[in-house]
Amino acid sequence: MDIRVASEQDRQRFNEYIARFATGDLLQSYEWGDLKARGGWKPIRVVAESSGEIIAATSMLKRIIPKTNRCIMYAPRGPVLDTQNGQLVREFTEFLKKTALSEGAILLKIDPPVPIEDDLSEANLRSAGFNRLSAEGFGGTQPKCVMQLDLDKPIDEVMASFKEKWRYNIRLANRRGVTVSLDCTRDDLPTFYNILRETAQRDGFLVRSLQYFEDMWDVLVPAGFMRLALTYYQDKPVAGAIAYLFGDKAMYTYGASSNEHRNVMPNHLMQWELIQWAHDEGCKWYDFRGVSPRKQPVENDPLAGLNRFKEGFNPRFVEYIGEYDLVLSPSFYWLWSVARPWVSKILKARSRAKTQAATGDM
Repeated sequence: MDIRVASEQDRQRFNEYIARFATGDLLQSYEWGDLKARGGWKPIRVVAESSGEIIAATSMLKRIIPKTNRCIMYAPRGPVLDTQNGQLVREFTEFLKKTALSEGAILLKIDPPVPIEDDLSEANLRSAGFNRLSAEGFGGTQPKCVMQLDLDKPIDEVMASFKEKWRYNIRLANRRGVTVSLDCTRDDLPTFYNILRETAQRDGFLVRSLQYFEDMWDVLVPAGFMRLALTYYQDKPVAGAIAYLFGDKAMYTYGASSNEHRNVMPNHLMQWELIQWAHDEGCKWYDFRGVSPRKQPVENDPLAGLNRFKEGFNPRFVEYIGEYDLVLSPSFYWLWSVARPWVSKILKARSRAKTQAATGDM
């Protein structure tokens, strides 16, 4: 087996391997690394080959810790390999460790989308030196629990599997004249972003800059990995979403909805249009992304409403094994673990203040 740092010449083979692998994810694609590079991360891709075929791959993102010569490294939804093959996991991890150390990393964080029931994979990661973290729900970098809709059937059977009330709401939106555009252009991003900011203000979450979404468009759309949807009522945009397309999976992300006209069910129709689009593209799964770690969340769970909405489309509930850290510098890692929660609070407070200022509500 030959393990090496990948080059630009490996782009197509790298993406093809990630796309066809069962746990492959857009966040491990070459293009995702290109996108993050625009925000100050340095992507480092690694491949393992046997008999000329790629058998393991990952894209690690490097970020310098301010005022130090050290960095953190993160493989979002990686590494991509057979985690039940203990020898492969150990040998690949050893190369990643050497590469990360040569870059001055204090840790390598991973969060492969491996089901939590996979005890063998969990044991192999521990054996390779990874430590499991305890973050749940949206506490980690990527959601630990998701909902996924099976699209490997005729589209009318997909619709028939929805809860009756959800099918009614889709028909209601159509009767009320709600329309969904999946032919949006880059010029539509500000419209989407305004709705997203309204959603963030209402629901109390942080939102990235418009520039980030423009970068996302410039990198992912030419590769065919992204679609923007906008939903209209009486010619006014009332909802929007960004969906990813990679391999046989589509992923709903960055959903946004206006405070107005929620009674005409624009989000139900928008989801249905995106699901049909994913089905037409040959996807086997439509991923609704993050949900509460409780399959039946209690009423005071802030994610309870999110779960109820997504459950209406009859997806399966999937819980992943979560985040693991490979500690490369124990002393720096301890300092990082202590400081990070405080830094995160400061950054969230600043971002929230910017959002309030932008909407005129201080």
